[in-house]
Amino acid sequence: MSRLKGESALQAPLKVPPKRSRFQKILRDKWMYLLLLPGVIYFLLFKILPMWGVLLAFQNYSPFLGFWGSEWVGFEHFQRFFSDPDFVRLMRNTVILAIYDLIFFFPAPIILALLLNEVRISIYKRTIQTLVYVPHFMSWVIIASISYVFLTTSGGIINVLVERFTGSQISFLSHPDWFRPMIIAQIIWKESGWGTVIFLAALAGVSQEQYEAAIVDGAGRFRRMWHVTLPALRSTIVILLILRLGNFLDQGFQQIYLMTNSLNRDVADVFDTYVYFMGITQGAFSYSTAVGLFKAVVGIILIFGANHLAKRFGQGGIF
Repeated sequence: MSRLKGESALQAPLKVPPKRSRFQKILRDKWMYLLLLPGVIYFLLFKILPMWGVLLAFQNYSPFLGFWGSEWVGFEHFQRFFSDPDFVRLMRNTVILAIYDLIFFFPAPIILALLLNEVRISIYKRTIQTLVYVPHFMSWVIIASISYVFLTTSGGIINVLVERFTGSQISFLSHPDWFRPMIIAQIIWKESGWGTVIFLAALAGVSQEQYEAAIVDGAGRFRRMWHVTLPALRSTIVILLILRLGNFLDQGFQQIYLMTNSLNRDVADVFDTYVYFMGITQGAFSYSTAVGLFKAVVGIILIFGANHLAKRFGQGGIF
């Protein structure tokens, strides 16, 4: 008899909870959506609505005629830009700096995070983290001023030491050959510490059991770093690399502008400074918008291409 009751209980249909409508789901999670609202408003006001401004790239924009009254010229500004002799020079300077950035700066936060992860004394680790984070909060004006104090030929600390050992000084600030190494060195010093935040957060999720198993297998620190720590960072590295490629042609206006002078301008001019000079100083609003749109299109192509390659090699992309 008890067996029959058990069989009837098993055969009884399960009660399926009623499906909630989309509005009911939103109402249920209303506080989560409320937290999301400031971010949505920010992107609407400062990212999406300003995108209408790219239409200036297809106009001969005049402030007196307004946005809709200006003459439409199609791809005229793009043709002018691609046929300009400065295009090759700007592309060369920008791409070289971007490649230097990927080769020297992108691995720097990863290496620093791996080194910090190996520091076992907590107070030393926190002190080093604080010291390497501080430059991120300095403006590029301060960084440029510090660079001038250290590198100027008029009593700069570095040049004083160079002169003491070699008998001559080096024009770091004005010689074209030193411009790119100086820019990359500034970026590494300023942003490497801040870049470790994401990697250290990813390392915090690594199970200690994996390290213990590696120790049991006889792996030293380098082996544990290579076979346990780096694989844990692989997905984070891939995602950040894809996002970095999206800004491949964005080398930052402020830093380049502050370190540019008449002697190194031939290698210092990049798309960002060119947009400033053409758009602000010469009033070529439509032309400078076309240059900016070209950079954005290249960034989108690189993001999609890198994301596709990441998935082809078995890594998770950003979408």
